Amino acid sequence: MLCYGEGPLSSLTVLLVAVLALSRSPALACLLTAGLYLALHLFSLEPAPPQSAQRVLRPRGAAARIAHRGGAHDAPENTLAAIRQAAENGAMGVELDLEFTADGVPILMHDETVERTTDGSGRLCDLTFDEIRRLNPSAKHRLGNKFQGEKVPTLREAVVESMHHNLIIYFDVKGHANQMRQADRNVVTALTHRPWHLSHLGDGTPRFSSSWKHYLYMMMDVILDWSLHSFLWRLCGVSGFLIQKNFVSQEYVRHWSSNGIQVVAWTVNTFAEKSYYETVLESSYITDSLVEDCDPHY
Repeated sequence: MLCYGEGPLSSLTVLLVAVLALSRSPALACLLTAGLYLALHLFSLEPAPPQSAQRVLRPRGAAARIAHRGGAHDAPENTLAAIRQAAENGAMGVELDLEFTADGVPILMHDETVERTTDGSGRLCDLTFDEIRRLNPSAKHRLGNKFQGEKVPTLREAVVESMHHNLIIYFDVKGHANQMRQADRNVVTALTHRPWHLSHLGDGTPRFSSSWKHYLYMMMDVILDWSLHSFLWRLCGVSGFLIQKNFVSQEYVRHWSSNGIQVVAWTVNTFAEKSYYETVLESSYITDSLVEDCDPHY
């Protein structure tokens, strides 16, 4: 399911026909369509300058290898050790998750709770930075014994470490993303999408046992997919589109490229897939490991 057409005009035409069919009112259909068209022009954010986007999404003019959460298979995710390991393994950049503690300190953490990756428990919104700093982010990793003494890093520490290794940074901002975008127009932004994610888990199993709820959320998935590919990308002023790898094709990459948008796929975890992205699609990708094939980290 990828509902993309030839651009906003195509989407507006679909909307016009749909409203006309449902309302049987030409005036209402035209009014709603014109209103959406006007809103897109008045409220759309400007994308980052093309040269800034190019430096982040296609450094050196080629596909970039981005380590997911710093390379969650090769080192404890979202740690300084992961950033160093990613650089050593040949990554061009790192994807890191940005969250906030109860006292407002920006830190690297993917989940809203700390149980999955550390030796602690509780929700981030209930824990202060000092409490989180005492946790061990290597505790649950398969190579935890190799990475003793790691701490949950702050945003500043992660940026300094990444810059030291000349790595691009992709931040998945869990909160306050709108303030970050508005504060600096040179921040390159992207939309992230996994089709059917409202109705299905990452491994493809349904989220809900109830049939009516399952099909309701599948319908919402279709609407969301259409919205993202039709007008939300323009409204948000993005320069990139990060999408789950199973839905990427040459046609898909060409479609977005024609709109000035770079496609970045996740999570590309086999050498065969990586070769395809680098040589055929010539598209950047996010991976859990730079050294071996592995299962995806959801």
